[in-house]
Amino acid sequence: MGVRLLVVDDHRLLAEALASALKLRGHRVLAAAAPAVGAADLVISRAPEVCLLGTAAPAEPGTFDPVVKIKRERPQVAVVVLGPVPSPRGIAAAFAAGASGYVRHDERIEGVERAIMKARAGEAAVAPQLLQGAFGELLNPAAQPDDEGQRLLQMLTPREVEVLVRVAEGEDTRMIAAGMGIAPSTARTHVQRVLMKLGVGSRLEAAALAARTGLLDRAGPLG
Repeated sequence: MGVRLLVVDDHRLLAEALASALKLRGHRVLAAAAPAVGAADLVISRAPEVCLLGTAAPAEPGTFDPVVKIKRERPQVAVVVLGPVPSPRGIAAAFAAGASGYVRHDERIEGVERAIMKARAGEAAVAPQLLQGAFGELLNPAAQPDDEGQRLLQMLTPREVEVLVRVAEGEDTRMIAAGMGIAPSTARTHVQRVLMKLGVGSRLEAAALAARTGLLDRAGPLG
């Protein structure tokens, strides 16, 4: 039996892609929305069974304020956080706010669906490997993880970074070309170079990788 869902992420392309995939698997998606700051009010008004809440910075103060508000106003709604590889503080903050689960942005749709079903059933939905990684960092705080977002950012030219941001915002080749004042063929070439440098096969994969590593937040807004 399908689940009534809301999908909220600051990156609209990711929210809409995930919503479409879940609809194909028989779930009822009430809305796919951005930005995440409006998640609480949307959830309160629509009352889904589960809310998938995307974030690129789980350890930042205030990130999970919407979760606190949702659980206060609609305690029956289960919230599953979609985010990058979390620090122990990020996982702790999510669950302390009232989240029922944490799933990585690059998780396969089957894994996201399992988390949804567990959360609806009232169970904690977090992959064992995420917990193991978090505990490992707690036990060995001197071992700092590689800053993958910064590493990827350094691989791209400023123009390629702009192309990636536009891809993540859902722009097609024509819109990218118009926004950057270049020919569509040039825009297409830039997109292909970005995909090649990031080692991914599609625009959606590029957007997901950029969101998971925090690259988009480092790149900053357009203009």
